Amino acid sequence: MSPYYYRSVWEGARVRKEYVGTGALGEVAAALDELKRRQREEEAGYWREERERLQRSAAFLQELEEAAQILTRAQLLVSGFHKRKGEWRRIRESA
Repeated sequence: MSPYYYRSVWEGARVRKEYVGTGALGEVAAALDELKRRQREEEAGYWREERERLQRSAAFLQELEEAAQILTRAQLLVSGFHKRKGEWRRIRESA
């Protein structure tokens, strides 16, 4: 390990190096920075998995909605309804 520890810090659109320390202080700061980096990676992984799970659930719900619409249309047609101007209406019986 380097005798001096520097960390990269964002300032606006640029990255600059920030001197932290040497010896034991540098090692502790490096360990803390590594711990924070790992925590950020784990959190990002968690949210990525959560987003994928929600997308799978949304896809299932979309399929379920489509099936419900098909079944509803079929039931209305069998019950004597037809669609006119976007509305379901009962078919009139001729006398």
